[in-house]
Amino acid sequence: MCGFVGIADFKKDLSNSKRIIEKMNKSLINRGPDEQGYYIDKNVALGHRRLIVIDPVGGKQPMIEIFSYGKYVIVYNGQIYNTKELRKTLEENGFTFNGHSDTEVLLKSYIHFGNDVVNHLNGIFAFAIWNELKKELFLARDHFGVKPLFYTIQDNTIIFSSEIKGIFEYPNIEKVVDNQGICELFGIGPAHTAGTTVFKNIYELKPAHFAIYNSSGFYCKRYWKLHSKEHKDNLAQTTEKLKFLLNDAITRQLVADVPLCTFLSGGLDSSIITKFAADYCKKEGLPPLDTYSIDYVDNDKNFVKSDFQPNADNYYVELMSKNLHTNHHNIVIDTPELASYLEDAMIARDMPGMADIDSSLLLFCKNVKKEMTVSLTGECADEIFGGYPWFFREDALNSNTFPWSIAIDERQNLLNPVIGKNVNLKEYIDYRYNESLNEVEILDTDTEETKEKRKISHLTLNWFMQTLLDRSDRMAMYNGFELRVPFCDYRLAEYVWNIPWEMKALNGREKGLLRYACRDFLPNEIVDRKKSPYPKTHNPNYLAKVKSMLTDIMNKPNAPINNLLNRKYILDILNTDGKAFTRPWFGQLMTGPQLMAYLCQVNMWLEKYEPKIEI
Repeated sequence: MCGFVGIADFKKDLSNSKRIIEKMNKSLINRGPDEQGYYIDKNVALGHRRLIVIDPVGGKQPMIEIFSYGKYVIVYNGQIYNTKELRKTLEENGFTFNGHSDTEVLLKSYIHFGNDVVNHLNGIFAFAIWNELKKELFLARDHFGVKPLFYTIQDNTIIFSSEIKGIFEYPNIEKVVDNQGICELFGIGPAHTAGTTVFKNIYELKPAHFAIYNSSGFYCKRYWKLHSKEHKDNLAQTTEKLKFLLNDAITRQLVADVPLCTFLSGGLDSSIITKFAADYCKKEGLPPLDTYSIDYVDNDKNFVKSDFQPNADNYYVELMSKNLHTNHHNIVIDTPELASYLEDAMIARDMPGMADIDSSLLLFCKNVKKEMTVSLTGECADEIFGGYPWFFREDALNSNTFPWSIAIDERQNLLNPVIGKNVNLKEYIDYRYNESLNEVEILDTDTEETKEKRKISHLTLNWFMQTLLDRSDRMAMYNGFELRVPFCDYRLAEYVWNIPWEMKALNGREKGLLRYACRDFLPNEIVDRKKSPYPKTHNPNYLAKVKSMLTDIMNKPNAPINNLLNRKYILDILNTDGKAFTRPWFGQLMTGPQLMAYLCQVNMWLEKYEPKIEI
């Protein structure tokens, strides 16, 4: 895992751009703390920061390959999981290899397949390849956008980076937030519309897209999507296919030349990942698998049962660790740390995010990084298999908006009234919501239930899941730590997408089919455990801390948050410990303390990034 930056221009000589590309690259040092490298020529300048995971010597970047028909240069962030098969195909076609890195395989796959290379990849990736012969830049991003890639085009120059902060290091790039940016930030956020950012003229290469930049301009194309088709397998066949796909996706992702572990919460998803990983270690004669879980100081005393968090993790973590004989580590985060790392979490995202839901993951990865470099996580199973409450709750299904973000009126009221006169959040949200639903493929053979759940699944996969993937990448890579997400294997997603809802929600349970498929190899307590989200702190000291932080901000007359948001409403939120904002800001967890922490992040963002508000 790494980070990269680049510039390409066909009208301006970039030969003397070393200082600029170095400055851009330096901003990504957290993503790649181990090495740096550069390639600079007349029309292109590339920079790379490397986190060494595979082939320390043979995987250096930028990587250059010279063939009789041209020179090719790659900068790449990610991991290709079908490297072995690709390498065999390439060797059969006359290619030879200098090392065993997936970077070399990816570059030579592009040389062999051309633009069609994206249709041969299974992995998480964002990369740029300079084709010297064609004088052409090729950019691509993985199927679900696990790895990030941002760009802007100014005066015939394309500037791109793994994170937005890299683009801001290029001279004269303005940080402007316009009407759409406000709508993204406070209407959609912390989610975002694919392809957009909160900053004017700064874009994201969409998931499952590639782009070409040459003297003719910029061209972008989608190479993959979930297509609806009839599911013909019966329950037994479906179960066996799922087991195969799960095992294959997980074991493919256990390849590394550095220490590797799994995150284990004792929930169904992380237990599945850990079970297959532990079995693989045993089969290959490797040491026992290391597993990690997160908890908070005094959470055992302060935990409050709710519909969204029905039970704590500790009992189930211990059960699975003993069952699989893993070497388990429990990371305990304290309240002051959660609050003090809110700014780091905001910087990692380049925008306000999920408050302490972000900072806790950042701290978790920071602690695990002391001993490990790579972890597999159960992220995305709820999106793929239908695990969230909104798949079942009538009020959510009938909300006619994104069901994890129904506090639209409250969001509008949070805007400074002067800005609110020119910004209609509901209108923008409705537009994005309907635009997204129009992409869903419905079959004539679909039952009414499956039709409805296809729509909610599409929204969840393309909006909510993207937010969690952004969170995972930024919080982990801020620590030079790699997270892998086997449930995001596109083959698994393709198969599950077309399973009828009646089978997917077997026995009327969230992720009912997944539970059924795992009943033979997981303890009953795990299989039957009700879904519990990522653990958050229940320590009342956290509420007191973020309330104090936000109060201090509001006591500053020149705090920039007052120009953007409704001061009176924020004071009401403070005075009621968050209860004045009647519904969660986002998802299930962003209530009371998390909303206050989010508002602190907004002010931190305004102070650090100093965006120009252009309404």
